[in-house]
This record gives sequence, structure tokens and C-alpha cells, in this order.
Amino acid sequence: MTVTAKRIALAKFSNAGQMCVAPDYLLVHRSVRDRMLDELQSCIKKFFGHNPKASPDFGRIINRRQFDRLIAYLEGARILYGGDADAGQLYISPTLMETTQDAAIMRDEIFGPILPIMVYDRDEEALEIISRNPNPLAFYVFSNSRSEADTWLNAVPAGGACVNNVSWHLTNHNLPFGGRGASGIGAYHGKAGFDRFSHLKSVMRTPTWFDPFIKYPPFAGKLKWLKWLVR
Repeated sequence: MTVTAKRIALAKFSNAGQMCVAPDYLLVHRSVRDRMLDELQSCIKKFFGHNPKASPDFGRIINRRQFDRLIAYLEGARILYGGDADAGQLYISPTLMETTQDAAIMRDEIFGPILPIMVYDRDEEALEIISRNPNPLAFYVFSNSRSEADTWLNAVPAGGACVNNVSWHLTNHNLPFGGRGASGIGAYHGKAGFDRFSHLKSVMRTPTWFDPFIKYPPFAGKLKWLKWLVR
């Protein structure tokens, strides 16, 4: 659980969450919810200290418009950790919040240091939540069971995925990186990138010495010749 929390926190709060492959929300089974929250809070403190605003390793929001958009998500939200902000510095602290699938934050790409957390009891509940925002750019699953992880990977269409990690598939040049549907079309990196950004021009070469008369009109009486050719 500690390693899981460290990897989630690193991917979510690096660059203040402003990465396309940062997780937008976290689905946690009810049986491990409290422990996961404790571990995430512990990781945030270890990474950025008790005052992330003073940490040289924690970034700021890119501009005021994006700052205001993110702050709106926090209004009336159930904050589990963090939630501090300073408009003058475009600072929003690493924030954990409890949410529902109908909340506005669950309809957008967050692109900020706010991690909504939802609890589920049955796998079907989690899949229903994921299906509301189909074809994500990336999908991350943590499990010590390969068969269980494969079940989730097969159930969730996505541009890319990691098992027991977050975002790091982006760094592997041997893995084509791209989205699916609304999250993107096509992929690049390595040979896949060379192929993607190369124009493949189709060329057909035809000799002039063979030019069957039956392909030209008039066609009357040519059916028997065609049947003879294709028999």
C-alpha cells in the first residue's frame, strides 16, 4: 500500500498535477480506503513537507484562469487533506477530496493538484464510474494478481495503461503513446512515432503490354469472356 500511494502521489502532484497523464481520480475499494488516505497524506508530507507552499519541489498553476477554474472545484467540496490556496502565488496545495460521480470535477480533465477519491464495493460500481468518461488517455490499476490486473485491462478501453505504476508508460520509448477516441487518435514514440509522422504514399505501377479489351465499353457480348477469365 505504501508503494502504491507513493506512485500515485508522485504522478498526481508532480508539476502541481499539470500533466496529461496525471490521474484524474482515484477509485479505492472500501476495505482499504482509510489506509490509502493515511498513506497518501504521509507521502505528500514526505515529498513536500508540512507546508508545500515553501517547498522548492512543488509547482504553481500556470495562470489565473486555470487557478480560478480549479478553485471552483473546491467550493463546497469535502476536503480530506489540503485545500489551501494563494491567488497571489497561483498556489493550490496538494489536495485530497471525497466526491461523487455526478460532481463537476468528474466531468473535466482536472490538470491540477486535486485528487478526487471515490469508494466502491463491487467491481461493477467502479466500471460504471469509469464508463461515464470513456476512453481515457491512460488507465492505471494496482493489483498483486496478474489475472485480476488483466481483467481490468480488458474491461477498460484506454489509450495506454500501467499495472502497479502511474504515468511511467509515457517515458518508455518502446511503448507507443497516444489516446483512444476522445482522448486522441494514433500513437507515437520510437518506431511508432516514425511511422505515424511519415507519409505513406501508395503507388500502383501498371504495364502497357497487357490491356484486356473486355474492361472497356461497349460491354455487350463480353460476359462470356469475363466468365472464362475468372473460372
